[in-house]
Amino acid sequence: MILDNIIDNADGLRPTIVEVSLQQICDNFTNIKVATKQKVMPILKANAYGHGLLRVAQLMQTLNADYLGVAFLEEGLLLRKNGITAPILILGGIIGNQIPHFIKNDLTITASSLSKLEQIDMTAGQLKKKAKVHLKIDTGLERIGVHYYNAENFILQTAQYKNIVIEGIFSHFANADSNDLSHARLQLERFNQVLSYYDRHDLIRPEFVHMANSGAILQLPEAHFNMVRPGIILYGVYPSLQVKKTIELHPALSWKSRVVYFKVITPGHPVGYGSTWETDKNSRAITIPVGYGDGYFRCMSNKAEIIVRGQKFPIIGNISMDQIVANIGDKSAYNDDEVILIGKQNEAEVTCEDLADWANTIPYEVLTNINTRVPRVYK
Repeated sequence: MILDNIIDNADGLRPTIVEVSLQQICDNFTNIKVATKQKVMPILKANAYGHGLLRVAQLMQTLNADYLGVAFLEEGLLLRKNGITAPILILGGIIGNQIPHFIKNDLTITASSLSKLEQIDMTAGQLKKKAKVHLKIDTGLERIGVHYYNAENFILQTAQYKNIVIEGIFSHFANADSNDLSHARLQLERFNQVLSYYDRHDLIRPEFVHMANSGAILQLPEAHFNMVRPGIILYGVYPSLQVKKTIELHPALSWKSRVVYFKVITPGHPVGYGSTWETDKNSRAITIPVGYGDGYFRCMSNKAEIIVRGQKFPIIGNISMDQIVANIGDKSAYNDDEVILIGKQNEAEVTCEDLADWANTIPYEVLTNINTRVPRVYK
């Protein structure tokens, strides 16, 4: 079996872990399904947003998710090799030599042009099998997909391919998590125009029509169609500070470590590489075995906070690859004390959004950058 982690922590030796609540992911999934009343395609790309691709996929299959979504062929192959039988859509672009692997492993292909469809049809014919595809329409993101203004001919031409089952059609929002939804509504209008071509030409729509990512699930119910694609909200994190929290969600991930060293730092003895922090009085400090090699961004140096014994304390000095130092002032801490990097202890809390703010990035990047050398432990 291929593991979600490079390091197997079955013996509990690694003090730095990511703890994942499967029950919380389950609750978030249920709340999304109840709120939207549509089929649900959980998005599991990038190691399930840092939560562990295989284990979350197993949970989603247990919950009878209608479809699973990943970004790359390799992610789909990993799931198939580890017993996941649910339908899987690969959302990203493809190259020709990947197509046989899609077809042989019953993975659904994103078809983003007529030339791609031609390649898929030819390969499926050679293998004497049918290929399942979802058509990708670009309504304003400008990554992959047929432009909405060229989509009528694209849809008409799809009928010529005899070795393809066109199972779905979809698009993707650029700004659905914003306060200003004008561009999102323009994209939705364009996608509805594309769908109207099926009626205009007396064609049957594909079974699955989907456009709503996390932001649109929360803010644009008219974009839910008959399937929605929750990404970051499945894991209990809202996609932006501006988005309306119309569905109750709670984070499933906590990032924890332990104190491995206690010291008193005296004036004239700066901390860490580059000597960026120095005290003017005796200060108690602790060392924690986590760093940018684990995904704890170096740019959070002298900004981030951790929790020990129910209180928040600042990180001092530059964050190293494998270690950080926190100033606990005149407080006490001991070797093996639990340290919260993301999560809650008593009334103190550090959120994924906090790390994103300190790193000047977005919560997505925080979650997906937690390295696979950090073991995932499932509750």
